[in-house]
Amino acid sequence: MAEVTYRQAVARGIAQEMERDASVVMLGEDIGAAGGVFKTTEGLLDRFGPERVRDTPISEQAIIGAAMGAAMTGLRPVAELMFSDFFGVAWDMVANQVAKMRYMTDGQVALPLVIRTANGGGLRFGAQHSQSVENWAMAIPGLKVVAPSTPADVVGLMAAAIRDPDPVVFCEHKALLADKGEVPDGEHVDELGRARVARTGTDATVVALAAMVPRAVEAAERLAEDGIELEVIDLRSLVPLDVSTVLESVRRTTRLFTVEENPRLCGWGAEIASIVAEEGIYDLDGPIVRITTPHIPLAANPVLEDEQMPSVGRIADTVHRTLRATA
Repeated sequence: MAEVTYRQAVARGIAQEMERDASVVMLGEDIGAAGGVFKTTEGLLDRFGPERVRDTPISEQAIIGAAMGAAMTGLRPVAELMFSDFFGVAWDMVANQVAKMRYMTDGQVALPLVIRTANGGGLRFGAQHSQSVENWAMAIPGLKVVAPSTPADVVGLMAAAIRDPDPVVFCEHKALLADKGEVPDGEHVDELGRARVARTGTDATVVALAAMVPRAVEAAERLAEDGIELEVIDLRSLVPLDVSTVLESVRRTTRLFTVEENPRLCGWGAEIASIVAEEGIYDLDGPIVRITTPHIPLAANPVLEDEQMPSVGRIADTVHRTLRATA
């Protein structure tokens, strides 16, 4: 195994699939000679050439429209929207065209398209460049939604997304780009819709996604010093959603917490809570608790942004207080 950064894993996962399949192409702003604004596509232009790694104008609508057309005609495009916030510019294409084409043509037209994007806060980019939009995409039938937390998952899930016959929104968290982790040697392909147990425990289940996973694990390590053992589940993808792993964990621990970076209203944790309430209510010994960002835009001010987003301390304090109150 080799240790690589999260940002290097993005390029590695794409390169693996471009090497394997000549129909895989890339397009986006500054992804070629510049190597991407977050340096996640460095080396791909030199390796695969300008026919397969194409810089585009600053137009999200043009990027999505071209990628959709390419997918409809037999290619497997990997399109990049520089910041996930910019989905708003092309949302009609994504929600009303890309997501629905296979259904509306009765399967005659497939869209093997990956839309990559830099997602999430924590880097002081302000309200228009720091949003976590995975729950936007989750709400649209026809889209698959992936948000990895480790370099190994970036590579494996990127490969799975590129090979998938349906459009996949692939959220790369900006705050994780410098994180390092081991990635298996050789071809690495994972499975969409399968959660990962990041830490085993017996006292409560904590479900997290992307940058909230390492925070949840760190909070669990803190609580372990007080004799509280948390099981941390990394969902990895929201569509497909691995309900079975969550329910099995809750059945053992009897408690459930979610840690969500996106605003509280209609966050993905609400769906998890709803499913567990419907299918696992008798396994619970206490209320389901959601730890989220409040329903306000993220601040650029570092003190305010840190206060808004779930922190290791807030996760640990909330779990400890809840378990003590309901013991």
